[in-house]
Amino acid sequence: MAKSLGLRFHSKIMPVTKAIATDVSELNVLVNSAYRGETSKQGWTTEANLLDGLRIDEETLAGYFDDPAIVILKNTDDSGKINGCVYLEVRHPKLYVGMFSVSPLLQGNGIGRELLIAAEAYAKQADCHTLTMTVISIRHELISWYERRGYKTTGEMLPFHVEKKFGIAKQPIELVVLEKNI
Repeated sequence: MAKSLGLRFHSKIMPVTKAIATDVSELNVLVNSAYRGETSKQGWTTEANLLDGLRIDEETLAGYFDDPAIVILKNTDDSGKINGCVYLEVRHPKLYVGMFSVSPLLQGNGIGRELLIAAEAYAKQADCHTLTMTVISIRHELISWYERRGYKTTGEMLPFHVEKKFGIAKQPIELVVLEKNI
């Protein structure tokens, strides 16, 4: 049974809970559909025009559940289907936020906002007072979305990973670092 984060939301969105190892297959499908391929183009967060290949695989996802510094939060519907998720990694004194995914068919319905609120609550529980993330620098609409939620660019730029296992860049890509103090 998934552990609730003890958060109560006053919306029609289902609560955010911790994902468990048996969620790996469903998380894999969700994350890849949110970032890559034709399905991702139905949402506004697609990277399909920037990268080919997978965003994640089941082996990597399964490994996250063996690392005590990592937790994946999930949002589910009434039937238990995972609609959104976010990867959180404690890197004291910061909490790294990554693999933020919402089903392309459900984007714009508040699931992402609820996941970020839950990430902030988790950060406080983990005694982290800064959330940090990286975003592809030319994803201006996505950066703006995070800025409207209190994130700020740090001015730091990082190279996109060169390992082709999780993305073959169609053009040069850099990552911008965003942070939010809570």
